Amino acid sequence: MRDKKDNATFDLPGFAPAAPLEPEAKRPPLPRIRRATLKQEQMELLEPTDNSGLPVWVRDENLDLTGLPVWKRD
Repeated sequence: MRDKKDNATFDLPGFAPAAPLEPEAKRPPLPRIRRATLKQEQMELLEPTDNSGLPVWVRDENLDLTGLPVWKRD
């Protein structure tokens, strides 16, 4: 099948070929403002850590190895 122009219809307004665009006037770029960089510093952690960054294991006499409290007789 071939597409044939339908001569019975008229061209709709607003569908004419577009006029060539004119380039917009470019503004010069603004000068770059350099902000003072803040110096980073290493903060100390609240608990001592091992090489992996995890807290160091500290044995608590009131807890057993599973973390449950140790029941003591009065």
